[in-house]
Amino acid sequence: MPYEPPTHSVERSLRATLGARTVVGVDEVGRGAWAGPVTVCAAVTGLRRPPEGLTDSKLISVKRRTALARVLVGWVTSYALGHASPEEIDRLGMTASLRLAAVRALEALPVRPDAVILDGKHDYLGGPWRVRTVIKGDQSCVAVAAASVIAKVHRDGMMAEIGAGHARFCFADNAGYPSPVHRAALEELGPTPHHRLSWSYLDALPRWQHLKKVRIPDGGGEQLGLEF
Repeated sequence: MPYEPPTHSVERSLRATLGARTVVGVDEVGRGAWAGPVTVCAAVTGLRRPPEGLTDSKLISVKRRTALARVLVGWVTSYALGHASPEEIDRLGMTASLRLAAVRALEALPVRPDAVILDGKHDYLGGPWRVRTVIKGDQSCVAVAAASVIAKVHRDGMMAEIGAGHARFCFADNAGYPSPVHRAALEELGPTPHHRLSWSYLDALPRWQHLKKVRIPDGGGEQLGLEF
């Protein structure tokens, strides 16, 4: 399906309006998975012409995405990855976990960005960074598209490695996301140590519902309780 290639228009706008010399694109992968971490990539690209075929990672075949990621890690000015574990997702919730992973990625960059382009309409990052949210930024912004591809390929590789010890779950194929094979393995074997135990998939698995965790606000923050 034809698509418009991403541009540097948002990066140029941030340079012009904020004087931002270093602009970083940020995108996440793994938000809707049942298992595995949520992963965030922060990528700095400058204003160079991007590699051919760059767009949102979900629009590219696995083969092309993998090849493109190999090109991108050498093409970007710099990039870094951050993760929030299933345990952190269960304890903190997804929004706070996204921020945690994004902060880890941003703080791992060799330079501190002057502005951040965040994919989507919700700013889950906040201060002290100056954030510009862009809906479908992974399709329209070069830096965000680059972050999208690098994050997806890296997390898929992580899940394939995890899957080597849990063959029935086929993590190499589904990356921890819902699938018929994944659900069948859960019904028979129950969650692995890599599953998110606060996710609603457990509601449909009576045999394993006793493992479900819920976050209970207690005034000073949130803590885990067991749902029986």
